[in-house]
Amino acid sequence: MKKNIAIIMGGHSSELEISLKSGNVVYQYLNKEKFAPYRIHILKEKWVYVDEQEDEYTVDKNNFSVNVKGETLRFDCVFNAIHGSPGEDGLMQAYFELLGLPQTSCDYYQASLTFNKRDLLSVLRPYGILSAPSYYLNLGDAINEDAIVSKVGLPCFVKANKAGSSFGISKVYVKEELATAITNAYKEDDEIIIEAFLDGVEVSVGVIKYKGETKVLPITEIVSENDFFDYEAKYQGKSKEITPARITKEQESSVIEIAKKAYDILKMKGYSRSEFIFVDSTPYMLEMNTTPGLTTESILPEQAKVAGITLSELFESAITEALP
Repeated sequence: MKKNIAIIMGGHSSELEISLKSGNVVYQYLNKEKFAPYRIHILKEKWVYVDEQEDEYTVDKNNFSVNVKGETLRFDCVFNAIHGSPGEDGLMQAYFELLGLPQTSCDYYQASLTFNKRDLLSVLRPYGILSAPSYYLNLGDAINEDAIVSKVGLPCFVKANKAGSSFGISKVYVKEELATAITNAYKEDDEIIIEAFLDGVEVSVGVIKYKGETKVLPITEIVSENDFFDYEAKYQGKSKEITPARITKEQESSVIEIAKKAYDILKMKGYSRSEFIFVDSTPYMLEMNTTPGLTTESILPEQAKVAGITLSELFESAITEALP
């Protein structure tokens, strides 16, 4: 008998439209002979099941069921395709754990931790996983521009601490630009991380659970036409994403080891995609995404393709790993 799979998509953040694209790709490519997929939109104003005719049916939040024309629809597993809150920050994971409903992403603690760049890097640092020098601000803190520059230097990156897809990020070259960059980052989050600029090759490393084992996918090199890998570079064709990356064997071995180490230290499940910058042959971690983009143009699906894993196999493996 086919398993009923709820593909949750949407969310509350600036990544809503990207999430809807990811969710629809999962819906399109999931093996319909094995699974019965259902598109569930998780939005601020409503939770609804959207059928093939685009008709909407309200989700009962008490037990995550749906009444469809008098019949109660229940799910065997949830495929999480929400980027940003509430799908990547632990809220949905905690909700499904309370309901006893399997879901494809990591557990709620890991989601909450990895969604917070500052906390993630702080937890991994004692394990020898390097990151750029950084300066933290919370909304309402006094802004000491001289102290910021003294700590991280120029140029530097000002980032929203809990945001994805390069929303709320600016590259700052002179001290006078800091105030505007900080204001921009606060539009996305009430916490900010300001990091030193690392001059080197940027790579993205996908790590997944596949057939019961932790698998590191082929590495992707990020070459942005813009000044850095911003939203336009990611989603509007202003970058080259080269898989496998044009890096040395030494660089490849070191970043594979560190990406897998981070995944295992955090007791991760499901998909992850971590970003690193090489300074010479040493990788410095920038962040880890636990619900990475799943469109046909996204990095993780491209890495899987190079590894000989189809989208159908990739999505099926996530569900298989999640089911008891």
